[in-house]
Amino acid sequence: MDKPLPPFADGLPNLSEGHFEVPGAADLQVQAPFTHAPRFLILYGSLRERSFSRFLAHEAARLLEAMGGEVRIYDAHGLPLPDDTTADHPKVQELRNLSIWSEGHVWVSPERHGNMTGVIKSQIDWLPLSEGSVRPTQGRTLAVMQVSGGSQSFNAVNGLRILGRWMRMITIPNQSSVPMAYKEFDEAGRMKPGPLYDRVVDVCEELVRFTLLTRERASYLVDRYSERKEREPERLKAVAADIGFGKRP
Repeated sequence: MDKPLPPFADGLPNLSEGHFEVPGAADLQVQAPFTHAPRFLILYGSLRERSFSRFLAHEAARLLEAMGGEVRIYDAHGLPLPDDTTADHPKVQELRNLSIWSEGHVWVSPERHGNMTGVIKSQIDWLPLSEGSVRPTQGRTLAVMQVSGGSQSFNAVNGLRILGRWMRMITIPNQSSVPMAYKEFDEAGRMKPGPLYDRVVDVCEELVRFTLLTRERASYLVDRYSERKEREPERLKAVAADIGFGKRP
């Protein structure tokens, strides 16, 4: 049987001690609690006139408002394809400003060809990880939902989860998948009562809780050792030299 290893005493020679921090409970204390309502941005992935993902987005908005949140829903009509124009396009700026305003997101997509739609992916692709010191998605909470024309599936929400992780968001554990969506919404676009609606309530409830838990701590939660090193003036000069904007010191 192997003997227990003693505490490592050979040090961390590759670590920059000036940028290393030991996380502690005290760092999570909130000095000035927010007093405004939690802010949520909802994106949905269909431009159809009768869009079940839009109907589900509206149901989520109603619930989040009833739980004390402030909600904005982005209309993707007129949003150009990623890289088809510059980021100063009005629809792109509208989307980015809404994301910066928000503290949590809800992403709702139909499942098409076994995955999310291009409409929702384009919206997410227009959101950068960072613009200078501004981070439109990092540290924000995220809930994912999908609607399907057929049987129960989780392909779209699984794909949205991957994107949420890539965008460095706090994706909540719960999610909603609505199969045979044409049966779950009435002619007015309201979701019918039942277990699927109850799950949507669960998701919104959990999103609000996670947002209240993390929103004042978001900047601390996404503060990283590697990025603290990169913000050093000498490091920035070296990076600039590597990409042709100056000479190495």
